[in-house]
Formats: sequence, C-alpha cells, structure tokens
Amino acid sequence: MGQKIASYFQFEALGTSYKKEMLAGLTTFISMVYILFVNPNVLSVSGMDKGAVFTATALASAFGCFLMGIVARYPIAISASLGINAFFSYTVVLGMKIPWQTALAGVFVASILFMILTAFKIREMVVDAIPRDLKMAISAGIGLFIAFIGLSDGGLVSANKSTIVALGSLHVGSTWLTILGLILTIILMSAKVPGAIFIGMVINVIVGLATGLIQAPDHWVAGVPSISSTFGVAFTHVGSINTLQLGVVVLTFLLVTFFDTTGTLVGLTEQAGLVKDNKIPRIGRALSADSTTMVVGSLLGTSPMGAFVESSAGIAVGGHSGFTAVVVGVLFLLGSFFSPLLTVITSQVTAPALIIVGTLMAQSLKNIHWEKFEIAAPAFLILVGMPLTYSISDGIALGFITYPLSMIAAKRGKEVSPIMYGLAVVFVIFLWILQQG
Repeated sequence: MGQKIASYFQFEALGTSYKKEMLAGLTTFISMVYILFVNPNVLSVSGMDKGAVFTATALASAFGCFLMGIVARYPIAISASLGINAFFSYTVVLGMKIPWQTALAGVFVASILFMILTAFKIREMVVDAIPRDLKMAISAGIGLFIAFIGLSDGGLVSANKSTIVALGSLHVGSTWLTILGLILTIILMSAKVPGAIFIGMVINVIVGLATGLIQAPDHWVAGVPSISSTFGVAFTHVGSINTLQLGVVVLTFLLVTFFDTTGTLVGLTEQAGLVKDNKIPRIGRALSADSTTMVVGSLLGTSPMGAFVESSAGIAVGGHSGFTAVVVGVLFLLGSFFSPLLTVITSQVTAPALIIVGTLMAQSLKNIHWEKFEIAAPAFLILVGMPLTYSISDGIALGFITYPLSMIAAKRGKEVSPIMYGLAVVFVIFLWILQQG
C-alpha cells in the first residue's frame, strides 16, 4: 500500500519521500493554523457564531486540502482567504447593513459562478496567457507580501503616522521571540540543516513557553463546536440576492477570489518547480479543487476559500507532491479536536518562517528581463504592489494594466495576447468596483 501511494504521488520523480512530505505538511499547517482562530474572530463581527465558523473553517480546509492533494497532486493547502473575510464582515454586513445570511448566500452564488468559469477552462486560459516574466514577478511579489506579513505579525515593523511604517518596538518581549526565531532559522538554513524552518518553529515554541511569552493551554482536548447555525444557510437565502447592490457584492467576491487564488497558484507552482515551458501541468484540476472548496465552504458556513500562500513554507522544506496537502488536511481535522493546544502557535512562532520563505521566493526575480523596461515596469508594479496594497489581486492588477500599455509603447503590441488585453480592461473595472465598496 505504501509503495502504491508513493507511486501515485510520484515520489521518485519528484525526488521526495514520506518523511519530507510529512514534515512539509506539518510545516505548512503550523504556518497557517492561525486561520482557525482568525477567521472565526473576523466573521463573528458579522453576527455569525464563532464556534460554528471554527468548525466550518476546519472542515472546509480539510476538504480542500484533500481535493488539491489527491486530485491535482499539488503541495498546496486551501483555507479561508484573508482580506475577503474582512470585506464580508466589515464592508458587506456592517457597512452595507446586509444580514450575514444574505452575505453568505452571495458567497455561494459567487462560488457557483467561479465553478462555471473553471469548468469552461477560462481560468486555465488566463493562467497560460500570462507571460513568464509576469509569472516570475507574481511569485516574487507573493514572497515579499508574506515576508511583510511576517515582519508585521512578528512585531519587527509597525504602523507609523509619520513614515507609514517603521521599526517595531524592541521593548516588547514577543518581538524578541520573533528576532530569536529569525536568527536561529537563518543559521540553520545557512548550515543546510534539513527541516530548518520547522526546527526553528519548534525551538521558538519551547523558548516562548519557558519564558512565559507563550501561555501553555489549560487542557489539551476540546469538543468540536456545532455548525447547525450556519450549515446550509447560504443555499436557503439565495432568494435574498435581489438588488443591484447585492449583485455588486457577488461580483466583488468573484473577482477578488478569482485573481487572489489564481495568482497564488501561479506563484506557488513556480516555487515548487512544477512549471514546464510556461505551462502548469494539471492546472485545471487545481483550479477545480479551489472552486469546489469555495462552494463547500459557503454551504458549511464560511467566507470564500482559496489557495494559501503559507503553503510556500511547506514547499520550502521539501514538499513537492500532493501528499503534503493531504497531511495538512488530516491535521486540520485533528486540529478541530485539539484547539486548546493550537493556541501555542502564535504569530511570533510563524513570523520567522514567513520571512525566510519570502527570501526563497524572491529568487524568481533573477528570471525577469529587467533590461527591457517595457517588461520591467509592469513586473516591478506587481512586485511592490502586493505588499504595499496588502493584496495579491491588487498587485496583479497594477502590473496587468500597465503591461499592454508599455508593450504598445515599445512597438511590441503584437506580442501581447488578446487575453492580456482583455485582462487589462477587466482589472480597470475590478479596481473601480472595489473602490465603490
């Protein structure tokens, strides 16, 4: 049985093993487990039951990881998308005064449209049409984005009214925990110690517990909260979507999820070395996995699901097959029973890993033709746009709008595919819609 599983996931061809894949899955899970706590906190603002959202997030994430791992065979985990969950609670429910039940129905309708776009291979066509230079910029941009998240969550950088951002306070003990973890991980990575990122996380947890910077849980196991208050609500409230305002909400859910998850998949598959001749094998299956998970997530009771950028942490420690995602799925199921134990995985524990992974993903910058300004300009806007707008989709928009304009100016307009011209128009509309929100 073990040999058949290894053969299905192509361990030998990918140069991986059970040990590497399980370590990668554990590393990815530890890097993204915060979503089990962050998503319920964000969505509970809308009036949703926090316990129900916790369980819905765990179940939907497990389903998505199994689907991505077994069907698409990618080492990419799926969970609730950050940013769009805040849009759900603060903009749609609190700002527009729309009941959370109706907003959840909007997510369901958007996910059905998402599946249709995937079924007709429109998303696959978009991915194939993106020039290699821009794919490299997307990968590196995601690297900068998650490194910035790590720096911010770890307390190394903070908001500043005078300079926008500044060095964080060094008088806070938790910041020093981040610094310790970062230095330790850099040393381990430089010494080429196997599983360096994961080892750094474990030591950080131990130091945090020993110094009191991380609180030990009172108990280990807890019951799984019921999802009765959210299960199926999205479907039963579809009839409530009957105004132009709600139509815009559905369109926004669709557009943000489309470009966020597509960009993330491009960046992560590039990091994992799966891209061949500017084509991503089995991309149709991967796109189907995340769109199907979005439908399931909405029915269980959570905001849009998508590929998670923290999957890059697992890829960085050697995860190259779908078995990595399967391991993450199993851990999400187990995590729903061990929620008290998961509280020791603080942002200071995961921050060093995200910063290191950002460094690794920045390596794709060497493959961009910087000497050609018509390529360099849109690539650079994608690169800096993601962290500075705090959005993968917004960063992609800045570059994709600029690309056809710079190519036309360089008298290379004929080299731009019709799809890229179309995307430039779509992104202009996309940004306009977002501003209306």
